[in-house]
Amino acid sequence: MNTPARTAPPRPEDEALGLPANLMYGFQHVLTMYGGIIAVPLIVGQAAGLDGTEIGVLIASCLFMGGLATLLQTLGIPFFGCQLPLVQGVSFASVATIVAILTAGGGLPSVFGAVMAAALLGLLITPVFSRIIHFFPPLVTGSVITTIGLSLMPVAANWSMGGNPKAADYGSMANIGLAAATLSIVLLLSKLGSAAVSRLSILLAMALGTVIAWGAGMTDFSRALDGPSFALPTLFHFGWPEFHPAAIVSMFIVILVVLVETSADILAVGDIIDTRIDSHRLGDGLRADMISSVVAPVFGSFTQSAFAQNVGLVAVTGVKSRYVVATSGLILLGLGLLPVIGRFIAAVPTAVLGGAGLVLFGTVAASGIRTLARVDYENNMNLIIVATSVGFGMIPIAAPHFYAHFPAWVATIFHSGISSAAIMAITLNLLFNHLTLGNSDRQSVFVAGTRPASGDH
Repeated sequence: MNTPARTAPPRPEDEALGLPANLMYGFQHVLTMYGGIIAVPLIVGQAAGLDGTEIGVLIASCLFMGGLATLLQTLGIPFFGCQLPLVQGVSFASVATIVAILTAGGGLPSVFGAVMAAALLGLLITPVFSRIIHFFPPLVTGSVITTIGLSLMPVAANWSMGGNPKAADYGSMANIGLAAATLSIVLLLSKLGSAAVSRLSILLAMALGTVIAWGAGMTDFSRALDGPSFALPTLFHFGWPEFHPAAIVSMFIVILVVLVETSADILAVGDIIDTRIDSHRLGDGLRADMISSVVAPVFGSFTQSAFAQNVGLVAVTGVKSRYVVATSGLILLGLGLLPVIGRFIAAVPTAVLGGAGLVLFGTVAASGIRTLARVDYENNMNLIIVATSVGFGMIPIAAPHFYAHFPAWVATIFHSGISSAAIMAITLNLLFNHLTLGNSDRQSVFVAGTRPASGDH
C-alpha cells in the first residue's frame, strides 16, 4: 500500500487575502513609509542644488525604484528575493555619505557611480556575508545608526531656518516659527492615542504645516503644475555615473550597514510571522537588496533596503501576507509614474521639512541608541568603543573643514560621519573583542566605569 506523500504546510506569508484587502493593507504600508522614502530625495536634491522640478523627478524616481525593489523582494525570482512581507525603498543610511560626496565637490553622477559600484561589491560578498556578520554586532551597527541620526541634525536646523543662507528671511522668526509649528503638530498627533494617526504623524504634520504656510503666503504651488503629470522614468536623467575610488569606498561602508540592517529586518519579520529563515533565504533577500541598488541609479535612485517601520506594521496589524506588500510595490510604481506628485512635495516649504526632520532624524538616532541598549557594557571595553566611534563620527559634523588639508581621498571617506564612525567601530571591535591578545578586565579606567555601582541591582 502506497502512503500518500507529505505536503509541506503552507507558509503564513503565502496567504492570499483577495484584491480589496491587498489594496487596503498595501496602501497602509505605503502611507507608513512614504515620509521616509521622500525624505531622502528631498535632502539629496537640496544638497545637490536642484530646482523644484528636478527634485520632483528625483522623488518620482525613488518611488518607482522602491516599487520595483519591493516586487522583487516579495515575489522573488531564483536567487533573488526572500519572499517575505518587506517593503523596500531608498535607504536612509546612505544620506550622510551622499551629502558628504556632494559637499566634497562630486555631483550626482559621482553619487550614482559610487552607489552602483559599492552595491555590486555588496552583491559579490553576499555568499560570505553570513559568515562575517558577527563582525557587525549591535555594538557596531548601533554606533553607526546613532551617528547617522546625529549627523543629519545640522540639515534639520538649516531647513528650519529656511534652507538658503543667502535668502533675506534665512533664520527669521517666521521660518523658525513654522518649523516649530510643524514639530508641535507631530507631537500633538503622536499624543492623540490613535495608532493609525500616530504612525502617519510626520506626513500629516507636513501637510498641515504646508497649509499654515500657504495661508501665511510663505509658499507657492503655481509651478507644481508645470511639466507632465504622467511620465515614464528617464534612464540616467541626471547624467551618466562617474566612478571615483574614494566615493566608492565611502559608499561601500554604507552598503555593509545596509546588509546588516536588511539581515536584521529579514530575521525579525521571519520571527514575527513565524516562518523559517535559513541561510539560503537570507542570501536571496540580501541579493535582492544589492541588485536593486545596482539598478537604482539607472532610474535616478539610490541604495535600496527594507524599511524597518513596515516590519513594525506587520507586527502591529498581524497581516503576514507577502502579496499585501507586493501590492504596496505596485502602488509605489504608480506614484513613481506621476512626477506631478513629486513637484507638489518639492514645493513644501523648507521650514516645514525642518520641523518634521527634527523628529525624523532624531528617530534614527534614537533607534541607534535602542540598539546600543542591547550591548553588554560590564567589565569590558565596549563603552569606550561606542564613545570613540560616535565621537569620531561627530568630528566632520562639529568641524566641517577638519579634513581640509588631508589628501582628497581621505577627506571624501572621513568627511561623512557615518563612514568615520563605521571605520572606527569596526576597527575597535576587532581590536578589543576579537584580537583578545593582551586584553585584561582591568586594562583601562573605562572598564571600571562600566561596572554597576555598589547597591545597584
